[in-house]
Formats: sequence, C-alpha cells, structure tokens
Amino acid sequence: MPVKNVEGPAGDPESAFFSLYRTSGMDDAAIDQFRRIIWDYYRTSGRPMAWRETTDPYRIYVSEVMLQQTQVERVNTKYPEFIAAFPDFSSLAGAPLGDILRVWQGMGYNRRAKLMKAAAERIVSEFGGNLPRDVATLRTLPGLGSATAASVAAFAYNTPVVFIETNIRRVFIHFFFGEREDVADSEILPLVERSLDWINPREWYYALMDYGAMLKQKVKNPNLRSTAYKRQSTFEGSSRQVRGKILRLLLDGGPTDKETIICMVADEKGRTETIIGELIAEGFLEEVEDGTIRIPD
Repeated sequence: MPVKNVEGPAGDPESAFFSLYRTSGMDDAAIDQFRRIIWDYYRTSGRPMAWRETTDPYRIYVSEVMLQQTQVERVNTKYPEFIAAFPDFSSLAGAPLGDILRVWQGMGYNRRAKLMKAAAERIVSEFGGNLPRDVATLRTLPGLGSATAASVAAFAYNTPVVFIETNIRRVFIHFFFGEREDVADSEILPLVERSLDWINPREWYYALMDYGAMLKQKVKNPNLRSTAYKRQSTFEGSSRQVRGKILRLLLDGGPTDKETIICMVADEKGRTETIIGELIAEGFLEEVEDGTIRIPD
C-alpha cells in the first residue's frame, strides 16, 4: 500500500512513522510506532466522556446507540438526562414510548429510541436484564448492526473484537493508504486486527477514536477517500424533518386529529399524510376510533 511522502518537523512522530513504513512496510516496528503515536496522543489529549467513566454495560450500550448518528457534543448533553430518566434496562423497557421520545428530543433519528426500548424489552425478558456479552447475540438485538454490536462488546466487556467506525476509519486511511481513493473497509479491517491491543481493547479503541477526531480538524478528511463514505442528506425540508415535527407536536400537545397535524406541520399535505401513515405503520403513532392520532402508551 503506497504511503504519502510526508516529512514533518524533526522529531514529528507521524513523519517518523511514514519514513519507517515506506522502508519496511507493515512490520512489527511500524506497528509499534503506530501504536506509540496513538497511545501518546490519548494519554495527553484523550476526551473526557461520562460513558468512559463507567463499566456499566447498560450505560455503555446507551452511549453507543446515541453515538451512532449524532455528534459527541450533543450526546454529552443528552446522555446524563437520559440515564437519569431511565437508569437501567428494566426502566427503559417499562417506560411508555412517549416518555422515551420526550427525553430523546434533540437527538434526531427517533427510530433509535424506539429500537432501544424494543431491545431493552428483549434483554429483560430473555436475558434477565443483563446485556449479552457475545457479539453474535448482540447483533440480534433491535437497532444493533455488526459494528455497533462489536463496539458495545469492546466497551462494555473489554472484548478484543475488530470493528470500524468513522474515526477509526479516518485514522487507518491517514496512516496506511497515502493519497489512495476508494479505500474499502475490507482492506482496513486486517490492519485494525493487526494493531489491536488485545489486553486493553476498550481504551485502545477510545484512543483511536480520539486521534481520528483530532485528524478531522488537522487534515482534509481521509474518509472522503473511503468507499463507505456517504454524504449526509440535507435535513432542512426533508421527510425526516417532517417526521420530527409530527412527533414533537404530539409529544407537546397530546392526541390530535389528522387535519390539525397537517395544518400545524405546514408542509405539503400529501407528503404529511404519507408520513403520518408511515409513523402509524412503524408503531410511533396510532389512530384511535374517533380518528385521533396519538403516541401509543
């Protein structure tokens, strides 16, 4: 794999790594140098986060779901409120959906909150309220894909599993793929495995993520060169925005008839009606006998 010809100031750790990697490739010396760079940065500049101060599997699970599609800064604000309202799987499983969505407001992608409730219900009924340890079982829980299931296992149980998320991907493309375009995750995963700290995977992944967050501010985003990169669609005027407006209206004002919803949302009538139907089909809303629309208990 070609590496860019980077020469930083004398003593610059990245410059030393690139020089070594050009000479010897991915040998043990290069791996050691790479690890040293990541660990050194983390020890001096690691980001403090509430979910890193606990080994409670529930709290770590909540943080990982929140972080799926939301920036750390917003999660930092919402996470304590959510944990205070729902401190464990039992309280989350037993809470009305409306209560969960009300606390979730401001996080976006409300489907995550609904799936968390469904996952909590299953964890309580099938696993005695204890989060499963193995990735294969975690993947069967609602809302957990392969990467999130692995990250939950790593952070909740310090399990040495291999996964990629946005910041981790950024680090490996930056260090190992030069200026290459179309870098596939299948090329990155062996490098993640090769460099993994098998004794302390939890903190190693924290360190990788923090270095990746730093790189986003320092260099042109390496993830633009990933085949996994997808530009986020515009929120303003989107169906996602209308969905949020409808849910907010019902959370704030209680059960409402369809025509009032359409009027207050102030979007194209046909699209609003379609979205109301989708929300009913997905279980976010229900229509009672008199035609009133509400969030289910």
